[in-house]
Amino acid sequence: KGMITGELPLPYPGISLKGKHVLVVVRGQNYKEDLITILPYIREVKPVIIGVDGGADAVREFGLKPHLIIGDMDSVSDDTLKSGGEIIVHAYTDGRAPGLDRIKELGLCYKLLPAPGTSEDAALLLAYEMGAGLIIALGTHSSMIDFLDKGRKGMASTFLVRLKVGSKLVDARGVSQLYPGKISPSLLAGLFLAAFIPILLLIFFSPTIQHIFHLLFLRVRLSLGGV
Repeated sequence: KGMITGELPLPYPGISLKGKHVLVVVRGQNYKEDLITILPYIREVKPVIIGVDGGADAVREFGLKPHLIIGDMDSVSDDTLKSGGEIIVHAYTDGRAPGLDRIKELGLCYKLLPAPGTSEDAALLLAYEMGAGLIIALGTHSSMIDFLDKGRKGMASTFLVRLKVGSKLVDARGVSQLYPGKISPSLLAGLFLAAFIPILLLIFFSPTIQHIFHLLFLRVRLSLGGV
């Protein structure tokens, strides 16, 4: 109930999510292909990145850094936990958090997020409740097969969470189609040089072109009264 009514005691991240694009990365099916697809969007828009457990490792595989690391801390590497992202440990609603001992052993700062459901659900809820302008889900469980898979626990909460955050939620693959990106100045400069260098070489090595330029030069001299 608290998940839907907004009564969960959510922690306030050190980075503001209000009005920003928030990318929630789960190390799910085809996550690598999806990350490659939206890299131009990430580099240009610079969304707040939330890595859900192993999703934080997935983010770092592409040279990016998760701003927040949320989860049970059972499938994320020590190196990623120490990379500087703010750690939010997903706990049961009674406050118990199996992953908390590991964080304490590493001597890292953390915040607790007691919430029912999966860590994926908790990350989406946090982004929504903190006022994210748009939530992009990558690698998350969203297909009909995921919801109908009887062997997967917690899909009821996932369904409810998606109903709540649906007005702000976009799948990463949809972003790649809706966001064409812009051509950077450095790319334009590179294209200009790539086109201009062959022209210079043609002028330098072609006798015909050199002859034409010589005739033009003589004509200019004559028009200016030269001999």
